[in-house]
Amino acid sequence: MSLYVEGPTSLTDAYGLQADPQLYNADLAPTTPEYRTWTTYNYVALWFSMSMEVTTYMLASSLIAGGMDWKQAIATILLGNLIVLVPMVLNAHAGAKYGIPFPVFVRASFGVKGANIPAMLRALVACGWFGIQSWIGGTAIAQMVNVLAPRTTQMPAVTSICFLGFWALNMFVVWRGVESIRFLQSYSAPFMILMSLLLLGFVLRRAGGFGPLLSAPSQFHTTESFLRFFFPALTGMVGYWATLSLNIPDFTRYAKSQESQIVGQAFGLPVAMTLFSMLGIVCTSASTVIFGEAIWSPVTLLGRFHQPLLAFLGLIALLVATLNVNIGANVVGPSNDFANLLPRFISFRTGGLITGAIGLLIMPWRLMSSSHNYIQWLVDYSAVLGPVAGIMIADYIFLRKTRLDTESLYRREGPYEYRNGVNPRAIIALLAGVTAALIGRWVPDFAILFKLAWFVGFGVAAMVYLAIMPHSPRAGGATPLAQRITVKGLDKHLEAAPGASARA
Repeated sequence: MSLYVEGPTSLTDAYGLQADPQLYNADLAPTTPEYRTWTTYNYVALWFSMSMEVTTYMLASSLIAGGMDWKQAIATILLGNLIVLVPMVLNAHAGAKYGIPFPVFVRASFGVKGANIPAMLRALVACGWFGIQSWIGGTAIAQMVNVLAPRTTQMPAVTSICFLGFWALNMFVVWRGVESIRFLQSYSAPFMILMSLLLLGFVLRRAGGFGPLLSAPSQFHTTESFLRFFFPALTGMVGYWATLSLNIPDFTRYAKSQESQIVGQAFGLPVAMTLFSMLGIVCTSASTVIFGEAIWSPVTLLGRFHQPLLAFLGLIALLVATLNVNIGANVVGPSNDFANLLPRFISFRTGGLITGAIGLLIMPWRLMSSSHNYIQWLVDYSAVLGPVAGIMIADYIFLRKTRLDTESLYRREGPYEYRNGVNPRAIIALLAGVTAALIGRWVPDFAILFKLAWFVGFGVAAMVYLAIMPHSPRAGGATPLAQRITVKGLDKHLEAAPGASARA
């Protein structure tokens, strides 16, 4: 299914519901049962294809470059992904239950108009990631060109041309729609596993096996020095998927059942991230043995081997992986977020083009200039997105008990209208969470709060929200489980239980 489909011009046409045209278009409408086609395998493949890419590799390699040994790095990565899996699955529940995307889901807590605030925060971060991934893909192509035609190494414009070419390829896939993403991810995951094993075998042969790699000691000689690096590193691991932990309903709205998305994610996310991170750890350790320095970028590492066939195959794999995750993680979400701003004028396709344009403007080459800048980027935005996740989960799980009035999410003057479409209590909780998470960046006495930015922001925002939000049924937005829905003139009573195709 393409997210951009020919559909009704209002919810009244499709569901017998009354919707405000300023809050609705076909891309934001609840997913109908015939489009609930994603199985457990699709979600496992989604996570394997999105995890097996360059920035995951760099995430792991940056820990080795920062001084950790392989055991410390693996433990940090696994712990971080198990932590972020919790908000991921909890937010995913609403997508699978009601078929709604993230910008519609967040209207329940922030209000039908206030939802644009967290949606734009999440969208801008995703645009930054889109730029980063496009830059990585462009440099991979440039490296490939340099291997095939060595004279091009003296032509600085080659990298810029390849960057823009890869950016244009991403825009083409966006135009084709989300079904092309599922097709690409289903077949690329096995290919990426094969290519990863080939790269692993090559570096192990050059380094003399696992022994020299795994025997490298940690560079931290005291617990204090280790923890000083560990806390921001763990926050970076959680922050890595902080964006997708918010907009995961954009994918789970297509789930065949609640079980499909829960099992698929619970297996796919931690397993895929840990396995592919291990590749980054081993290859970075191998670079130290082979070249005498820790090379954290796989693009640079492949170029250093001076093996044309290896470089060509490896860079093709990097290209496929980068395209996968860039579209899946960094375009689907912000495209829906931008569409939520002006549903009558911005479709999924148009939102994708806006994402691409902003991705060019953030100058991603600066963020990727060093491993320090990379980790700093992760921690910075986790301080903003952690509070959003805390508010969403506090509202949906603890206040509403997973019950939403779907119709009211698409119209004004309902339980999600709050005050002129904005929930001021959610804004207060958001500001409290962001302030608590960021204060340590400028006040040394509170530095530990910034090192744990995602956790602090998440916890403070959730607690403030629960403390100041009324628990009345109207404020909670709760409605009876059985909802009466008219679909093209046919009355249906659907049970809004996990796995059901309820639209209310």
